[in-house]
Amino acid sequence: MVIRKHADIFPDDLPAGLPPKRDHDHKIELEPGAQPTVRTQWRLTQPELDEIRRQLDYLLEKGLVRPSTSPFAAPILFTPKKDGGLQMCIDYRALNRVTIKSRYPIPHADERIDQIRGAKFFSKFDLRGGYHQIRVNEADCSKMVFRTRYGRYEYTLTMNEVFRPLLDKCVIVYLDNILIYSTTREQHLKDLEAGGEQQAAFKQLKIFLTTPPVVRIADPPRPFELITDGSDLDVGAVLLQEFSEGLQPITYELRKLNSAEQSYPVHDKELLAIVHAFKVWRCYLTGADVKVRIDHKSLQFIRAQPTLNPRQICWLDYLESNFHYRVTYRRGVSNIADTLTRPSVHTAAVLITQANPLITGLFTHGYNTDPFFTTSSHPRLTVKQGAYDLKSGTNRIWVPAYRTLREQLIQEANDSNFSGHYVIDKTAKLLNRNYYWHDLPTDVQLYITSCATSQRMKSSRLRPAGLLQPLEPPSRSWQLVMMDFVTGMPAGSFDNDAILVVVDRLTKMAHFAACKTTITDGQTAKQFLTNIVRLHSIPSAIISDRDPRLTSNFWTKTWQQYGTRLHLSTAYHLQSDGQTERTNQTMEQLIRTTCIDPAQWEDSLPLIESAYNNAPSATTTQSPFFLNYVIDPTTPLSPTIENPAPRSHQFVENLRQSQQKAAVAILKANQRAKQQADRRRRDLTLVPGQLVLLDTRNLGIPLPNKLRPRFCGPFRILCMVTPVTAQLQLLVD
Repeated sequence: MVIRKHADIFPDDLPAGLPPKRDHDHKIELEPGAQPTVRTQWRLTQPELDEIRRQLDYLLEKGLVRPSTSPFAAPILFTPKKDGGLQMCIDYRALNRVTIKSRYPIPHADERIDQIRGAKFFSKFDLRGGYHQIRVNEADCSKMVFRTRYGRYEYTLTMNEVFRPLLDKCVIVYLDNILIYSTTREQHLKDLEAGGEQQAAFKQLKIFLTTPPVVRIADPPRPFELITDGSDLDVGAVLLQEFSEGLQPITYELRKLNSAEQSYPVHDKELLAIVHAFKVWRCYLTGADVKVRIDHKSLQFIRAQPTLNPRQICWLDYLESNFHYRVTYRRGVSNIADTLTRPSVHTAAVLITQANPLITGLFTHGYNTDPFFTTSSHPRLTVKQGAYDLKSGTNRIWVPAYRTLREQLIQEANDSNFSGHYVIDKTAKLLNRNYYWHDLPTDVQLYITSCATSQRMKSSRLRPAGLLQPLEPPSRSWQLVMMDFVTGMPAGSFDNDAILVVVDRLTKMAHFAACKTTITDGQTAKQFLTNIVRLHSIPSAIISDRDPRLTSNFWTKTWQQYGTRLHLSTAYHLQSDGQTERTNQTMEQLIRTTCIDPAQWEDSLPLIESAYNNAPSATTTQSPFFLNYVIDPTTPLSPTIENPAPRSHQFVENLRQSQQKAAVAILKANQRAKQQADRRRRDLTLVPGQLVLLDTRNLGIPLPNKLRPRFCGPFRILCMVTPVTAQLQLLVD
């Protein structure tokens, strides 16, 4: 009747056009100096585009939006509705960051429940398009722009002020929901004229509210009864009041103990439960008469105890100074709060016969087909609820030899959200709680080692795979060279800010050439010809990292013409070019210790190169200069006595022997390094066609590191570049 009487305010849809201007029109005030916010619209699916078109037509028809040329722009996103449709939302987060914040608090549900104490009649309204019933201030419409592929539009519309005179009397406004409440029917009819449809809803609501289980709303004038309990892991409490129906629950509380609280003695845990309950329900218990019931008898006399620890003194001081209460004892079996802190106990047979009908059917089929169970009886088995239990006091179910059933049980124990993809041992123990069959650990191991989710998501606890593969030393000097760029240097005398480093693999001799960070592949080739080929001839092979200048087509073609092989180090594995990396560190150290002014490093580079090549190598025991020229360089420390020059054949023999000894020394050093490294590694044989997983730590996956999958794949091996380096087929043809 009320709806019919006031049909004009209960339309099926919002009327077209804008509501009249009011004092509470929505305003958007920006922070001083704020600039227009613009965010890019991400790609949308075709159903989302169709929904945008449909809603735009509706909003334009109703006058809720209008085309805009404002510099502001916000993207659109969608959330699913319960009915399967799409809810269009505008992402105004960027705009919200530069607006002066409204400090209007979100209503607290508990306060609203207390507010309706004593009320027996209720009416609830959910405003149709509630935020489309408030007009946006004309000057602020340009800030509410959203962008679509069909153009830019701004909202012209966006409620508590309307109901302010009635708040805390008979109206509660929660966002765009309105609740009207009254203590009597007559009063409620004055607040709202109830019709037949509403009356039916009230009757149904009355049935729900008067049918157990239900909690009552607190009535402060009445005394309270507080029942508490503490356990090893939790503290719980129940707040009750006496009504005509008897003692009725008001609310419940349960809190998990932290690691420090779990170590408290039982006496302190029980006292903590009381203190926690008083803190949580302080709004009810302050000034009230409270009867506390516990199942720990010694707490009755805690006030009379001669010695208390500091924690107990602090808690009692809080209780005594803020509340009026008395403590009584009740046995644990009668303590309803004990239910909150007591863990649930489940029976395996119940889980099988009731929780999972699929597994129940598999058990039935397995028992009927397994010859072990078709005989008349077994002394170790008893039949309970259609399943065979072991007579061992553990109530474990003997699982028949039915592969599908056993795999289903292992899958439930490993893959479900209640399991967590644990390791083999934990999963086997989890199954052993309730089930038994021969070779259970073996079956669990076979399943988990083939579980793709476990392998992708879990960090490897094994030693790194692949044994060390040291490079063989070349037979002569400057046959195999390594090169790298050192960048990030300050601009030198000639505005160079990088160094090209080239190292001979056999003699360890190095050349340092100043260059610019912007050096091209052609300029790099010219530097190499000038500083290396001019002095030492063309090398047989060059080892480098995957710098774009050293992998370009020009660089590759150039060295193909000279017959030089190019070897690239493995990505994210600096050890592949370890000789150059070690040389870089030594060179940088010499620059730091030699150059008083770091900007003068370029002028000192020739002397730094000389100092490096004159220092004996820890591997060969000879200096790189000596291994190249069979003579030590002249330095200020050199004696003035001239040594006779060796004959030509003697010079050649000395050079050959020196470089041969250097090669032997490098081989021995490689063997020592391999022996040390292989202790911390494991051998792994890979073959083409095999499926492997790829480590994701260097793939730039846009997820927090703690949530990033540890591996991705599997991918097929195309070929083995080295015994420990594989080329993978990352894309499926």
